[in-house]
Amino acid sequence: MPALCCLRFNRSPANLQQKCPTPEVRAILWKQLRTVLKCDPKFWAQNRAHLFATLRFIGKFADFTFLHTVGVAGSKPAARTIFSREIDKIGSPDTILTQIPPENGDDDVSKWPKKVTHRHRVYAKVYRPCAGRDSYRVAWKAAGKRQMKSFRTYSGGQGAKKFADDLVKDLAKQTPVAFLTAAQADDALAAIGLLNNFQADTGRQVSLVTAVSEFCGAAKKLHGRTMSEAVAGFMQTAVTVVPKDIGEAVTDFLVGSEHLTHSSDGKRAQLSTKYAYVRALQLRRFADTLAGHAVCDLTKAHLDTFISELGEQKTKSRNHRKIDSAKSRNHYRGVIRQFLAWCARKDYLSQAHRLFEAEAMRPELANTAEIEFYTPDEFKRLLEVDADDLLPLRPLIAIGGFAGLRTAELLRLDWADVWRIPGHIEITARKAKTRQRRLVEICPALAGWLETHRANKSGKLWTEPEGTFQKKFVELCEKAKAPRKHNGLRHSFCTYHFAKDSNENMTAAQAGNSPAMIHGHYKGLATKADAEKWFTVTPA
Repeated sequence: MPALCCLRFNRSPANLQQKCPTPEVRAILWKQLRTVLKCDPKFWAQNRAHLFATLRFIGKFADFTFLHTVGVAGSKPAARTIFSREIDKIGSPDTILTQIPPENGDDDVSKWPKKVTHRHRVYAKVYRPCAGRDSYRVAWKAAGKRQMKSFRTYSGGQGAKKFADDLVKDLAKQTPVAFLTAAQADDALAAIGLLNNFQADTGRQVSLVTAVSEFCGAAKKLHGRTMSEAVAGFMQTAVTVVPKDIGEAVTDFLVGSEHLTHSSDGKRAQLSTKYAYVRALQLRRFADTLAGHAVCDLTKAHLDTFISELGEQKTKSRNHRKIDSAKSRNHYRGVIRQFLAWCARKDYLSQAHRLFEAEAMRPELANTAEIEFYTPDEFKRLLEVDADDLLPLRPLIAIGGFAGLRTAELLRLDWADVWRIPGHIEITARKAKTRQRRLVEICPALAGWLETHRANKSGKLWTEPEGTFQKKFVELCEKAKAPRKHNGLRHSFCTYHFAKDSNENMTAAQAGNSPAMIHGHYKGLATKADAEKWFTVTPA
């Protein structure tokens, strides 16, 4: 075989100093050595390290000149290159893997980096260990950026080759996961692990997308503050709702407000015993209807159903009237509002419950049924009943019809209030419904009926419970053959007093009411003549 190049050793030491090979010269040297050997690439890759080591060994003892020809076989040398002793300083021109045997399964170590293909298309490359790197590296492109992942071994289940083979399949299928960077994939796996721990602790399953979207939405509203700061601030004001059975809550509410029905130092209690009794009946009916529910589980539908079915429930009132009037339903609405507001303060109900927005909780316009009032003849018959057991009612009937006091105000009235101010009955603030003091004029007819009670300087006009008063009043109406009319005495006073003077302000001042109420409910119900007859009913 014709020689394309040869080595000629130089014995002159000066040659070493004058001709020091450059990187370009070394590249030519390797190229020509490969040509001389006329070997296949596999044999060259396996033996070039040995050849290079031999040249280094020779260079330590003698200078040599490398003569090469660029032409064809048989041509004369056209150029020469000096490969000096400085080859010592060059070091190995190849990577570490050139000097070590290949791993099992890597039958062609000459082709590095390894190209990993899928259907004849290269998607990734595997790089071998080199100086400064003792691991195999898989490189690929994802989202327009070069990505890389390191492995300790090339083959095996945890090796670079297995990872690269699986990776190119995902890249070919355009699987989104394949386009994640190594750092992004690690973050995603860590986030999924945290969500799994959260589900194990709380039982709530939250996807990664939901968690990230909620975080981004909240972060936009926090204006630079962290989620931890927001949660810490919220927890300082947030309320933890405590489940509470509605029946137990009603009992606690009634027991907790019982002290308001008691008074001390002669002062009026904040709640009347009658109001507390009626409220207890209403709330217990509410709790019985919704038995088995916690307060925090109440919905608008529950309230709508309860209010709409009030008229179908059995009543415990003495007159057995059904709860079918707008005014009665409004009373229930007011009591339920009190109870739910108390539950919110006790953390049995969320502050943002919105139950008051239920359709059934909207107040109704009270019905405008005709006002029932007694005629002067019926009033006279009521006053003239002389049954011994009904005589204690007479002064109360007279004051109710001539002065217009409410039933509750009558039952609180003391004889000292009647005589304290001549010509007037004093309704103190602690006895008035509106908690405002007022003076009611004693007309001549009323003075006549009270004259026989001058000896009573103090003490209550009625000493028995209200229930007994109502029962006795029903008997009185039966004796007098006059129908019992709801709040009839007060309605009668307002009707005839306004008809007599045609002055709603004066009537309102006497009755402890508003002029608008007088004008709206009592105007035009009686004539002035009827009013004169009413206020001239005197003892025989």
